[in-house]
Amino acid sequence: MEASKTINLLQNKEIAIVGGGPGGLTLARLLQLKGANVKVYERDCGKEARIQGAIVDLHFDSGLKVMEEADLMDAFKANYMPGADKYRMVDKDVNVLIDEHNQSSDAGFGDEHFRPEIDRGALRNMLIDALLPDTVAWDSQFVSMELVNESWELKFKNGTTATADIVIGAEGYRSKIRPYLTDIKALYSGATIIQGEIDYPEKVCPEIYALVNKANLIAMDNGKTIAVQPRGDGGLTFYASSLYPEDWIKNSGIDFSDSEQVYAYLVKYYEGWNPIFFTLFEACKHFVPRPLNYFPLDQNWDTKQNLTLIGDAAHLMPPSGEGVNTAMMDALDLSDCLTSGEFQNVQAAIAAYEKRMRTRATLLGKEALEGIKDFASPSEESIKKLIEQFSQNANL
Repeated sequence: MEASKTINLLQNKEIAIVGGGPGGLTLARLLQLKGANVKVYERDCGKEARIQGAIVDLHFDSGLKVMEEADLMDAFKANYMPGADKYRMVDKDVNVLIDEHNQSSDAGFGDEHFRPEIDRGALRNMLIDALLPDTVAWDSQFVSMELVNESWELKFKNGTTATADIVIGAEGYRSKIRPYLTDIKALYSGATIIQGEIDYPEKVCPEIYALVNKANLIAMDNGKTIAVQPRGDGGLTFYASSLYPEDWIKNSGIDFSDSEQVYAYLVKYYEGWNPIFFTLFEACKHFVPRPLNYFPLDQNWDTKQNLTLIGDAAHLMPPSGEGVNTAMMDALDLSDCLTSGEFQNVQAAIAAYEKRMRTRATLLGKEALEGIKDFASPSEESIKKLIEQFSQNANL
């Protein structure tokens, strides 16, 4: 009897997932495994429309757990980047403070401390390839929707429309679905990153490329950080982080579309650092400033009967290594609630999911907020603590 509820709750219902990132695609995969009718609406024109970013690590009790549930662990093992989970930490003079490349480790799949890295583009492609044909509707930038006879009518910028019985917003913290649930706005954490992308780093900044060594590089000095990660295509993504006033991007006078202006600013801001970091800035032709915002940890909203959010759209938090993993856990929890047979209707299932999601997000968001200032604007003390933390992890 309970098994029939599992089918009936979503039977003959059309589910629209707005946003084709890791969270939305994971949810689509999990729901399709349960026989649900799912469509993913993604604003990108196709899989190769833009660089997805650098590597992301999946964790034993979240991202990797979801890979198992989605029956994608073999595909993940075929696409992850062995050795990319290692870290090298240096100071502004490139003195090495931590070097995991010189440390042997027996950690591997099945070990709770193993956090394998995968290129974001490879992860996305892997998830897309696991979906039924034509699940993703490309070039579908969400514009608006309205409730008509208990179903949502969605409109997209390309002029197309769609109807869905359930809508899930999975399109990041700028979500256009979120305002249909809540008017709670994001807050500023105090930190901002300037993100840059480097193609062919072995040619344009070979010393940095060697330092990164296909893994993670962190350079820290009082008040400033530079983090560099590899991309699956051989490129690099870097993040120059520090504390800035909330309106700094607007009031800085910097035209961030002008790479020479940004280069000049970074060289001045990082004055006194080893010049090899300036080769990183010089090689970059595309910069994006990103204020690190977050949604209030005590946020709440009334559960809707056929609408909810996952990932950053639901619980934006500063970078902490948990973002993709948390979005995937959201997908798993929502899928389980909708298909478990424990709930009498979709609204009750969504309410149970949102309770789990908020509990997890509050805990992880608090940790992220506590750590972001030490990362973006470290002190001598916080750098020492970070070194100690890496050393302890290495001995686990």
